[in-house]
Amino acid sequence: MTQKIDADHARFRHIVRGKIKQNLKRFMSQGEIFGKKGKDVVSIPLPQIQIPHFRYGHKQTGGVGQGDGEVGTVLEPGQVEGDGTGKAGQDPGEHVLEVDITIAELAEILGEELALPRIEPRGQHKLEAEKSRYTGIHRAGPESLRHFKRTYREALKRQIALGSYDLERPVVVPIREDKRYRSWKVAWLRESNAVIVYIMDVSGSMGDEQKEIVRITSFWLDTWLQSQYQGLEVRYITHDASAREVDRETFFHTRESGGTMISSAYKLLADMIAGDYGSGEWNIYPFHFSDGDNWSNEDTRLCLELLQSKVLPAVNQFGYGQVESPYGSGQFIKDLRQAYPEDGHVVMTEIPGRDAIVECIRSFLGKGR
Repeated sequence: MTQKIDADHARFRHIVRGKIKQNLKRFMSQGEIFGKKGKDVVSIPLPQIQIPHFRYGHKQTGGVGQGDGEVGTVLEPGQVEGDGTGKAGQDPGEHVLEVDITIAELAEILGEELALPRIEPRGQHKLEAEKSRYTGIHRAGPESLRHFKRTYREALKRQIALGSYDLERPVVVPIREDKRYRSWKVAWLRESNAVIVYIMDVSGSMGDEQKEIVRITSFWLDTWLQSQYQGLEVRYITHDASAREVDRETFFHTRESGGTMISSAYKLLADMIAGDYGSGEWNIYPFHFSDGDNWSNEDTRLCLELLQSKVLPAVNQFGYGQVESPYGSGQFIKDLRQAYPEDGHVVMTEIPGRDAIVECIRSFLGKGR
């Protein structure tokens, strides 16, 4: 029975996987996948799947085997015709089925559907850090590491065994042989050596719809890169006329009304890389989202200088996604394309709406860097 259940479950998961692949582009553009998300699991609505269930006939239609009929007659529950004006019923209706799927499975489906290559990491595949852990007890050691409870217990056991423990005067005095000390050993812990830096223009020309597109896109970028690395750091930078590092909540919900100086964000990015990830062993993925409006040609020139001298030499790939806005000029992507016409380290894509998110993901991740 257990083997049959396992086979049925595996078959159901196979059907679910196929349904997810069929509807993946819709999920990617509409953001329905964010309905319920845990640490490693997301819940996906799949209204196309019908779960097998019993359907009962109407009452007062006779018992089993009663009534007219011949061999081969298809048995169906009775139907009651009506004009739709009857009373409200109490039977449950059909509901959307929510299927839980792990982030790892979702990343695999994403890679298969978009034909994404595996990423070739730079430097060591994993970094290791030395850390001391107190895992044992020794009879010798420095007094600063003396284990009080273990020492007291040993002294109490000794005094009881010798008959010197007095219930009326319960004094326990440890001697040298009773003392116990914490001991340690060196452990090598694997650390993340990949970081995503999301940069977003939050000036007045970037509205809620543009930010929602960035939010959906960032989820899928996270999902794929997490499948490629054992751990992943994520940092967030917002900018208008000045740049600042923020948390995730602030990144997706803040809105400013000032002008736009993209160079401030690139300067902060360069400082972040040099200060925190300058060892050359980190796999760094900056993704910048903007409507393409910049303060001046002079600031654009400064952006290109920062990219060329400080950012591109340190990163695996720099991604720029230009989200269409009715208020943005869209000029910045033209300047980038002119400066980097065939540079594989700079990937540029235009996102006119949610339907373009799939191609944006394919552009950013399709080179396997």
